[in-house]
Amino acid sequence: MTGGYIDIVCNIFTPEAVVGGMTGVDEDFKAKVRMDPAMRGGVSMDDYLRKMDEAGIERSLLIAVRAGDLNVKLSWEVPYEIIAEICAKYPDRFSGLAGIDQTRGMRGLRELEQAVNDYGFVGAHWYPHWFGCPPDAPQIYPYYAKCCELDIPIMMQVGQNLVYSRERRLPSVARPILLDQVAIDFPELVLIGIHIGVPWADEMLAMCWKHENVYTCGDAYAPKHWPASFVHYANSFGREKVLFGTDWPVIDPMRAVTEIEAFNMRPEAHRMMMRENALRIFKKMPR
Repeated sequence: MTGGYIDIVCNIFTPEAVVGGMTGVDEDFKAKVRMDPAMRGGVSMDDYLRKMDEAGIERSLLIAVRAGDLNVKLSWEVPYEIIAEICAKYPDRFSGLAGIDQTRGMRGLRELEQAVNDYGFVGAHWYPHWFGCPPDAPQIYPYYAKCCELDIPIMMQVGQNLVYSRERRLPSVARPILLDQVAIDFPELVLIGIHIGVPWADEMLAMCWKHENVYTCGDAYAPKHWPASFVHYANSFGREKVLFGTDWPVIDPMRAVTEIEAFNMRPEAHRMMMRENALRIFKKMPR
């Protein structure tokens, strides 16, 4: 498949990942997001590829998630090697994103460099809430600098986070406005605020409008529930700043694509959100 859509926010959700504790969500969360009971035990990569094909998605960016300091109970990770193996098996369909755990210090910086230079990962991903660490905290700044050095974007969840597991409730520490100082300090760093920024979506749009290096992504929420201001921004003066994602398995690919089609966006704006912006921003992604 060539010329298809690019999903920039995708999680591994195979049966092996579910059994191995590499998803971070419990059964209550799966019910909350109305996940099909038939898939709650996981979906094989082959079955997921069929979903991608059905939805017209050419490539998905798979996150090697690092969710919290592993010395803290109920923190978890998806090892880089697992994502690298999938990307090597399906090089035309998947690219990797390197999860960041800023508590690992210099070791984490070396691992990020290895992920990009040796495994071919195309960007970085960070979950502020799993660490209780806001985006403008000094502990994460060395990783911003390393992303600049490697010439890769970094995406992070902004806005509220939900209760993924009742055994460990996490604070919402990443209001989109906190990207303001980061964008000023690192004007050459591409910052992507994923998950729309709900309930502060207008803050996210304000950061995109203010800073040429700040972008956002429509993911984690079904498009029919996106704020009207977000849809208008993507379809008009913000068409160069919005990317497409699902946060699979939270949103089914076909549902996302179908509900976006219902917006009847301008063709240029639709192309930019669904593919062209990702190709421009993720410079290391295969063409």
